Amino acid sequence: MSMRRAVAAATGVLLGMSALTLTASPAHAAPRQDSTSDRAPTTVAHRGASGYAPENTLAAVRKADKLGIDWVENDVQRTKDGELVVMHDTTLARTTNAEQLYPDRSPWNVSDFTAKEIARLDAGSWFSDDYKGEKVPTLEQYLKQVTKGGQKLLLELKAPELYPGIEMQTLRELRSEGWLDRSHTKSRLVIQSFNANSVRTTHVLNSRVKTGFLGNPKVSELDSYAKFTDQINPTHSAATKDYVDEVHARKGPLGKRMEVFTWTVNDASTARTVDKAGVDGIITNFPDVVREATGG
Repeated sequence: MSMRRAVAAATGVLLGMSALTLTASPAHAAPRQDSTSDRAPTTVAHRGASGYAPENTLAAVRKADKLGIDWVENDVQRTKDGELVVMHDTTLARTTNAEQLYPDRSPWNVSDFTAKEIARLDAGSWFSDDYKGEKVPTLEQYLKQVTKGGQKLLLELKAPELYPGIEMQTLRELRSEGWLDRSHTKSRLVIQSFNANSVRTTHVLNSRVKTGFLGNPKVSELDSYAKFTDQINPTHSAATKDYVDEVHARKGPLGKRMEVFTWTVNDASTARTVDKAGVDGIITNFPDVVREATGG
């Protein structure tokens, strides 16, 4: 099946789903307990080790690997011709030379460029001349690099409202690269988004995949989120001990205690603060700094 036909098929399925009431197994309360424990939080390299290499590039993944960091985080979007690429901003302007190479294509939205056009871009020079010529990776290329390093992936669906069907397409790509077998879904993969509907859709499409919601819902809303997401991932200022305890008091759809992965923590002091609050993971541009501060 061509990529364009695959996207069309995914869109049709999701449109059909939107007419239905999505149901999930009711949330189960987890035993309430103090969040602090002897186990260090997981350190996650934000967009790869992006404090040391250009974000969301294969170089940033390799740098995280060299630092001994197991988990990397990325952002997935879709090109004009239906390919999945790894890019944070919805525009190419900040982290590539798109403005110079395509001066008449403002505002340089990812969705306005084909995969071939994006492949021409330099995604490294903005960060350092040492990374001149680094490319915007496709999701396929990214997965192969993560697999090569034996690493784990926190995958963010970026602005999924712009890309109907991206949840199904991403799951298909993950399956194609061997990332939906039991060994991966059990402990090597999480799919997250700021868009709750996208997280819910991902859970409905494949209930074995661990999911995360980026944000900090009200405590009164946590039971409803626990029906479709396994993690609540707030900014570090919202990751207080009381809030983390509330999340931990609930079980997610996989039947396990819900987790908290907080972001973006780039200094030792903040890392120690959220560690004391009991978070399960810390997302950071400087993973070596956080790991040293927390032992994770």
